[in-house]
Amino acid sequence: MSTPHLPKVAGIDSTVPAPAHTATPLPGIPAAAPAPGTLIQDRLAGWVSDLSTLHELTERLTRTATLDAALNELLRAGAALVGARRGMAVLEPADRRGPTTTIGLGLAHADLGTIETVPRSATSYGRILDGLPEAPRGNGRCEDGPAGSGPPGTAGPAGDRSGPPPRPVAVPDLLGEEDLDPRHREVAARLGFAASYAVPLVTEGAGRLGAAVWLYDEPAEPTERQRHLVGLYGRYASEHLARLLELERARAEVATLAEELMPTRLPRVPGVRLAGRHVSGRRGGGDWYDALALPEGALGLAVGSVCGSGPSALAAMGRLRASLRAYAVMEGEDPVAVLSDLELLLRLTEPARSATALFAYAEPGLRKLVLAGAGHAPPLILGDRRTEFVETSLSAPLGMLACWEAPSVELVVAPGETLLLYTDGLLRRIGGPVDRAFARLHAAAASVPQPDRADPEAVADRVLHAVLSGAAAGDDGVRDSGAEGGEDVVMLAARFD
Repeated sequence: MSTPHLPKVAGIDSTVPAPAHTATPLPGIPAAAPAPGTLIQDRLAGWVSDLSTLHELTERLTRTATLDAALNELLRAGAALVGARRGMAVLEPADRRGPTTTIGLGLAHADLGTIETVPRSATSYGRILDGLPEAPRGNGRCEDGPAGSGPPGTAGPAGDRSGPPPRPVAVPDLLGEEDLDPRHREVAARLGFAASYAVPLVTEGAGRLGAAVWLYDEPAEPTERQRHLVGLYGRYASEHLARLLELERARAEVATLAEELMPTRLPRVPGVRLAGRHVSGRRGGGDWYDALALPEGALGLAVGSVCGSGPSALAAMGRLRASLRAYAVMEGEDPVAVLSDLELLLRLTEPARSATALFAYAEPGLRKLVLAGAGHAPPLILGDRRTEFVETSLSAPLGMLACWEAPSVELVVAPGETLLLYTDGLLRRIGGPVDRAFARLHAAAASVPQPDRADPEAVADRVLHAVLSGAAAGDDGVRDSGAEGGEDVVMLAARFD
């Protein structure tokens, strides 16, 4: 008769052989009793090992700065704790303010789509997300006890805090469950997983954030120790996700406000075509662009950047942009006077703030421009016969000197040439030394295909794509420090016919 085998648990072989150095006890001779305190020492060693593991995993999670990175780290750490190989995390805040996303571990995008074809009520993570209090028979069981349980009063549909807290859901044998939903069984067989373990992502302050589920290739379930460890880790991960979620929402609100402060549409002036681009950074800077029609068919072009970040910088940017428009209407033909007035206003109203700006007075019929800059990067001319930076005079930013004044520069462009105005955020996104940033920007403009040079929209898109995609890695493949996406990027392209 064969000896019955104990059921397998996740990541652990139930049959542990005796150590090679231990001799088999002789018949009739009792085994030696363990030394006093051995069991306590072993238990303490196990606790120390668990604490060290949790410390290492939480340290790695703390270093993540985005929701996607945190969810990926959560899946990797949870898979190691429960002994699984694959999994998925669903971020779906109960307050329905977003954002929502689904991240997979060892699952392709198509695999995630296949899993999502199963009705949510038939999946363990779906019952957690929808706040279902009890699992249907045959579709898994909810775990009791403190392991992985969320804070009291944080469950319920749509963030209802009056219901019971969500609990982990274990399905040790998906294919062996008689009452399993047929679509769930079909998807599990197609993707090759036979068991699952799902935990809620919930905090007392933010409520339910989402759920994480790990998938096993064979029928299995985590041990009590594994459930306890992943429960502790899940609580910490939920708090970290809640902080990142609030930060992401604040960034989205700042980005929306910045977009609202940009021109809703650019003016149509004969002889010139315009295109404006604004790429928001994580910190929400005060970069801006503007174009306004002036008397006698003239055109005013402006770009600028206010120091600082966040809502205060955006408010200052809005005030500065509105003031420059007023000064441009009154004395736009003299860019130096426009910036001098702007300097005086900034010094009187916001003495603790500085800004850079560039203003150009353009006469499209003559293809003539007069421009002046205050601590701003020089514009770039792109044409069939040249790609070069405009030589402008050196000047300090607005608010840095007691009295600002710098000579203007006159420029005549050829038919079909495009003038690119941009802010320093573009150079900082490139990263590295300033001369190398200018070289990369020049190379990106020079590489615009000839068919696209007739369209300022295509020119702006091509240059930004080349610069921002190339900023992630330098010429030697090393990631640059400026490629983290923290800076705002603004570009204004004007093509003269």
